[in-house]
Amino acid sequence: MTGRKKVVLAYSGGLDTSVILRWLINKGYDVICFVGNVGQKEDFDAIEKKAYDTGAIDVQTVDLRRQFITDFIFPALQGNALYEGRYLLGTALARPVLARCQIEIAAQTGAAAVSHGSTGKGNDQVRFELTYYALNPDIAVISPWKDRQFLDQFKGRQDLLDYAHQWEIPVTASKKRPFSEDENLMHISHEAGVLEDPSLRPGESVFSHTKSLKETPDEESLIEITFANGLPVKVVNLDDGTEKTDPLELFIYLNKLGSEHSVGRLDMVENRFIGIKSRGVYETPAGTILWVAHRDLEGLAMDKEVMHLRDSLIPKFSELIYNGLWFSPEMDFIMSAFKKSQEAVDGIVTLSLFKGNATPVGRKSPTSLYDQDFSSMEMEGGFDALDSKGFINIHAIRLKAHNVVLKKRKPFEWRKKNADD
Repeated sequence: MTGRKKVVLAYSGGLDTSVILRWLINKGYDVICFVGNVGQKEDFDAIEKKAYDTGAIDVQTVDLRRQFITDFIFPALQGNALYEGRYLLGTALARPVLARCQIEIAAQTGAAAVSHGSTGKGNDQVRFELTYYALNPDIAVISPWKDRQFLDQFKGRQDLLDYAHQWEIPVTASKKRPFSEDENLMHISHEAGVLEDPSLRPGESVFSHTKSLKETPDEESLIEITFANGLPVKVVNLDDGTEKTDPLELFIYLNKLGSEHSVGRLDMVENRFIGIKSRGVYETPAGTILWVAHRDLEGLAMDKEVMHLRDSLIPKFSELIYNGLWFSPEMDFIMSAFKKSQEAVDGIVTLSLFKGNATPVGRKSPTSLYDQDFSSMEMEGGFDALDSKGFINIHAIRLKAHNVVLKKRKPFEWRKKNADD
């Protein structure tokens, strides 16, 4: 027993968190490094070794991929989450699963504090810290990039490199890409650096999770996605018979197919929680495919008024995810309503994947609300067209009244104008 306070650090093995690890040790903490596997392509053994070599008393690497999909990605897709009408929230969805695990490790190890390496300008600091406090209101949070002593000591990258050299922290001597990236199962994001110029078109070298359109197959891939209660439960490739039912395997497979056909690229300028605009370039293959398929099935199996009411809440739902409020009372309320709305969203959607597009080409459902006879223009199908006359007359009453008011207002506005002249 050292008598030193314990802190659990969200650790990636990069320059920032490696320096923070040593800085916390020098401040008198015993540091437990938490490495969360949410689908990023990393050498986790090498990360663990680096953490121990830098002074960590323990390193806990946790495979969070399955719970990332089932507890966060699938519920978000169930609610058709789309921030500012475009962004599928890959980074925002990964943060609460990481922060939740970090709080669990703090409880298991008796740590009174947690720490992260997110900057003071970005969204991630908010996402991590709001989750920490929601799950453990008494937890202490050490956020170095908002600590005056840390900021005075490290004014730029060179200060970090000098500190790493002083404490013999190995720095990978690889050629740094001229922008930052965040990778997980849901997506990879590219931002900052050269991409801060919103007029600059990203070159193909930026993209790593999707092929260039020029390299995609000249033949479509046809797949079927089966949903139960609005959740994907099976994918079948109609070309070769491949079938996936396990959530993790299903998602990985759709990422592979989507990548081959360049599905899921997005280039946008978004509004960060703290009010700064940010340009982001995203690749979200599987998420895009599932979002499109789920939305299409709802057209067949979801009640009109329920759909329209749910749709009115999508911007708020997406904003809560983006702003780090997954574990909030308002999210509990919205999620309960969304889950209720999905109870009969069952069926199969057939999609064509081709040249950057995921296009629904067929759908069927045992809970379908679509009646071909009612909808057909070729037969009466039990629908009395004369009923429409009264229906239209009732809805026209309001419009006729509005027209009368307009006619009354115009002469008055004309008289007022002439009186002023």
